[in-house]
Amino acid sequence: MGTRSQKARDAQAGSVCPGCGRPVPTVVTRHKTLGTFVPHWGPGPCDNPDCSRSAAREAKRTG
Repeated sequence: MGTRSQKARDAQAGSVCPGCGRPVPTVVTRHKTLGTFVPHWGPGPCDNPDCSRSAAREAKRTG
């Protein structure tokens, strides 16, 4: 079991796209817990145009 700072560092280390496995940028969002905003690190949009989870493909499909 790691320390809190070690877990945060591991979460920020890097993310991969679940669709194609390529590295994607890490995005920080926040949610409110007990009146305090808490950061949450997660995978960002995939920039691979051939990927099923690509940001460009999603924009084309919804727009």
